Amino acid sequence: MKQTKTRTLVECGLMVALAMVLSFIPIFEMPMGGSITLCSGVIQLLLGIKNVMVCKTIWAAIGCILLDYLIAFTVIGLSCVFSHGWKHRLLGIGVGTAIAGLIRYLCSFLSGILLWGQYAPEDMPVWLYSLTYNGSYMIPEIILTVIVVVLIMKKFPRGSLNQ
Repeated sequence: MKQTKTRTLVECGLMVALAMVLSFIPIFEMPMGGSITLCSGVIQLLLGIKNVMVCKTIWAAIGCILLDYLIAFTVIGLSCVFSHGWKHRLLGIGVGTAIAGLIRYLCSFLSGILLWGQYAPEDMPVWLYSLTYNGSYMIPEIILTVIVVVLIMKKFPRGSLNQ
């Protein structure tokens, strides 16, 4: 079926809304921000590379315009880029999702150093505080998202639902 601009806009709006709803269902929350959510980052599966970056940017802008969110959530769309070219499709999807999650972790790590360093304990280097604090919720979030993405993609052999 031909993809129309209206359909693409509606799909993007629905995926942004779905991501926002899922982001409000935390499995675990850190005391000063950050959480493991009900896989709010999986909308990239449903949109494909053409639209996912725009939709992720819109989603991030809704939350906050900081390194923590705008760039961090937009780079999740890169999972589509990293998942291509693998001999085994599901392995590529898992690796692509993990790499995008790690780039998001890097953004949160840098934000922790640049913006939130004053919350680090006095006897702990700011970089170590940011690495451990953000890693305590980002690493489980990445692992959970990879598992869920691979399970979902097993059900949709075409790849993206809008292809």
